[in-house]
Amino acid sequence: MYFYSIMATAIIIIIFIVGYLAIAFEHNLHVNKAASALITGVLCWTVYILQSNNTQIVSDELLHGFGDIASILFFLMGAMTIVELIDAHNGFEIITQGIKTKSKVKLLFIISIITFLLSALLDNLTTAIVMTSLCIKLLPQKEDRLWFAGIIIIAANFGGAWSPLGDVTTTMLWIGKQITAFNIIKTLLIPSLIGCLVPVLIVAARFKGKQLAALPQTQTNAAEKREGKIVLLTGLGFLIFVPAFKTVTHLPPFMGMLLALGLMWVIITLIHKRKEAEYKEKFTVARALQKIDTPSILFFLGILLAVSALQSTGILKNAATALSTTFKNDYAIGTLLGMLSAVVDNVPLVAAAQGMYDLQTYPTDHPFWEFLALTTGSGGSALIIGSAAGVAVMGIEQINFMWYLKKIGWIALAGFAVAIGVFLLQQRLFYF
Repeated sequence: MYFYSIMATAIIIIIFIVGYLAIAFEHNLHVNKAASALITGVLCWTVYILQSNNTQIVSDELLHGFGDIASILFFLMGAMTIVELIDAHNGFEIITQGIKTKSKVKLLFIISIITFLLSALLDNLTTAIVMTSLCIKLLPQKEDRLWFAGIIIIAANFGGAWSPLGDVTTTMLWIGKQITAFNIIKTLLIPSLIGCLVPVLIVAARFKGKQLAALPQTQTNAAEKREGKIVLLTGLGFLIFVPAFKTVTHLPPFMGMLLALGLMWVIITLIHKRKEAEYKEKFTVARALQKIDTPSILFFLGILLAVSALQSTGILKNAATALSTTFKNDYAIGTLLGMLSAVVDNVPLVAAAQGMYDLQTYPTDHPFWEFLALTTGSGGSALIIGSAAGVAVMGIEQINFMWYLKKIGWIALAGFAVAIGVFLLQQRLFYF
């Protein structure tokens, strides 16, 4: 039986690798990445349950893992719908009209700073969706938007790493009492900021001297502008409300997002209740739900199913144990886990680390936990599908996996390396 278990593990790993390659070469194969991801996820679980002696246990593990996956998908769907509602009411024009610069370099810095700070307040996934949607309004050229999208992913992930609300893994460590809120902000703010600044400076060199094209003005009357402002302010207000709702109620973030969407639905209905049915139809939540990128949500579902299979079979746990045995240095382990988070989801990696290392070995606010938050939070930027923010942006802008790997991957790794260097220097100067 042990032999069959080893064989099944090897087959699952092979399926996972082949699935990743199919996603990476989506344009060469002419197969949508969502199809490859769904097939990969289902096949991994199929192999796992066929080799099991107790199919009920595997089914329970799948349903338990699917609960976590569904919470992310509903959160993503809710955030994307709210952004679509803002866009339908030309709400983003209020922001774009306030940006007076014509320099693409200055705009890159503005977008990066807002993303970095906003992702700490909201979370990296929601922020990436909002900022990418904003850039669609500001940058008519697709190539420019792709570079900006890469920086948005990096800035959102770095911004999420230093805040207990900004990234799900930092939140996990906070809830698990591995870190405290004030200490993680104090310790990771500078490394995250400098790690984010390096990629921005690299990409800024590409846009040196380049100017923005004049934005087309949408013809809206005073009433439509007022409605756009209402929808923008309530939409952003509800997005900010989500982490506060989670903190107060301790319910998962998707519950706050669903509540926000429901309240937005009521507000939109009230705004347009006296208008002609044919006119107000384009502003409805139903229309917004039709416009969100469903294939990207299915892609996310397939990827997370595959990763949860790796977690349930113990492959991720064994990988973490092997790292701990091979590399007996805390920072080497943290760095490798961060790089591994670009390939598999950082949530099960951090969960595995929490299970491996107890609070007696590494007490609350130990540098290992802080370093783990930094590396697993920012390491996913190296691949477009290495983070929730990356997957969301990939769907919105239809970014090619290989384009991102060639153009943005090394830039993200440069920021990752600098952030690690700053963290280690900071530890040596102030904490040793």
